[in-house]
Amino acid sequence: MKLEIIDICIIITFFLISLAIGILVSKKSSQDSSSFFLSSRNMPWWLLGVSMVATTFAADTPNLVAGLVRSDGVAGNWVWWAFLITGMLTVFFYAKLWRRSGITTDLEFYEMRYSGKSAAFLRGFRAIYLGVVFNIIIMATVCLAAIKIGHVMFGFSAGTTLFYASVVTLAYSLLGGLKGVLLTDFVQFIIAMVGSVWATLYILDLPEIAGMNSLMTHPNVSDKLALLPDFTDTDLAMGIFIIPIAVQWWSTWYPGAEPGGGGYIAQRMLAAKNEKHATWAVLFFNVAHYALRPWPWIIIGLASLVIFPDLSALQSAFPELNESFIKDDLSYPAMLTYLPAGLLGLVVTSLVAAFMSTISTHLNWGSSYVVNDFYARFFQPQATEKEKVIIGRVSMVFMMGAAALLSLVLEEAKFAFDLIIQIGAGSGLLFILRWFWYRINPWSEITAMISSFIMALLFFVNSSERLGFQHQLFGEIKGWEAICLNVLVTSIAWLVVTFITSPSNTETLEKFHQSIFGTHSKFHHFQFKSLGFMLGIIGIYALLFGTGKFFYGQHVFGLCLISLCIGCGLGIYSLRKKLF
Repeated sequence: MKLEIIDICIIITFFLISLAIGILVSKKSSQDSSSFFLSSRNMPWWLLGVSMVATTFAADTPNLVAGLVRSDGVAGNWVWWAFLITGMLTVFFYAKLWRRSGITTDLEFYEMRYSGKSAAFLRGFRAIYLGVVFNIIIMATVCLAAIKIGHVMFGFSAGTTLFYASVVTLAYSLLGGLKGVLLTDFVQFIIAMVGSVWATLYILDLPEIAGMNSLMTHPNVSDKLALLPDFTDTDLAMGIFIIPIAVQWWSTWYPGAEPGGGGYIAQRMLAAKNEKHATWAVLFFNVAHYALRPWPWIIIGLASLVIFPDLSALQSAFPELNESFIKDDLSYPAMLTYLPAGLLGLVVTSLVAAFMSTISTHLNWGSSYVVNDFYARFFQPQATEKEKVIIGRVSMVFMMGAAALLSLVLEEAKFAFDLIIQIGAGSGLLFILRWFWYRINPWSEITAMISSFIMALLFFVNSSERLGFQHQLFGEIKGWEAICLNVLVTSIAWLVVTFITSPSNTETLEKFHQSIFGTHSKFHHFQFKSLGFMLGIIGIYALLFGTGKFFYGQHVFGLCLISLCIGCGLGIYSLRKKLF
């Protein structure tokens, strides 16, 4: 596809804006590690909330959603919609606790909550495990999406795409620290939303699609519209709805939806002005992430079934693309090839923005672990602030290079999603309870981490199709069965270890309780928080499905659901003094 002058101008302008932001804030961000990683803890809720949304809008996210729609229908999105429950748990129970802790990274929590050498080991190990290894896997999935988009839209090789996509992202991430990331995220989010909505409207107007009504009644699409799965298909219902709702949301650690909060979501809560700003930021994020943003991607995924009804149609359209990349998640960038000049430039910029926002966040977040929880904690406790910033920047360059290389061996966004879910399975309940249950100790967390990783590795090896083995370890096992088995084994393992090992010493536990809960009990205002939790879940799902019903032409039903959403919002607002 050939870019016109206007498209190139839009893309270059965005690059220049991103670099300008990084340069403008570089002096202040480089003053010390707190400025570089937490922007001096004075960020407002709206900027932090938008940054959370921009970060979770990765270049692979539209591809993933479109792929889910093509394979399992709109209801297939329950594999990630279920994480809304996790998000509401963070909003009403944990956001204030994180900001109140006053720590620099969520891994610093370990030596605040636990005692002894095992706590120090856990902090250091998690810094490398999460900040480097796991983080590189996540960034590689985003790079994979960039490779597909670059080839489909411009004919770029994988290496060319990764080079161009990485250079500017690295540049402003290295210069601007978290503040640069937050400000650029704000610009990126606006561009990404305008681009995705405008692209959807244009695609609906294509002669092949002929509007929303024609799309909804097309034979390739009509059986994909249900918001709930067909429960007569037990395997499908278990995989995309029952297990995510009943098990996955509380048991699985997933970036951006960590039970009890964590990762870059915790980083932004810790950067907030105060506890109230931390809470409102996470609430805004969950509303925008689950209710406002998915429908443009879903509609484009449905439209792709008309133009590219199967994988062979995608292969025919892009014969030069490596066959291993021809998966359902290719449908989203494939549909964007129909866009005209100007709009194409804006949408390409939105995808570049999505890539940059996610990668820059993960680079800053991962390097904060390397610096604060590994280098300065174990190697150079007396490191100067300038030295910490330098180490952070060096680690960013390494992680970007490693993620780009790993992306070359991945094939599909859904596979990477499933792999990450498996690696984090079984540890979620521990993260929820560790704030309140005194018996949980470092060995509980170490056991959960090792157990879930070993189980995920075994299930990966079990994939004879991928690795070419003659015999499978477990025989044929479905994805949802693997998650349940991993959760069961991992949960039993860490619970057994919790009961046979000693809790942290009393002094550490009492100091932790005083710092986090003060004179209040652990369950202060529990009844109001529980009510807010339920209202948040109902209200956001009502907005998500009410919007969908309007698109489906069911306006009365849609209006009822949106009215329910408004009622839930008013209920939360009326309880704000007790909740926030």
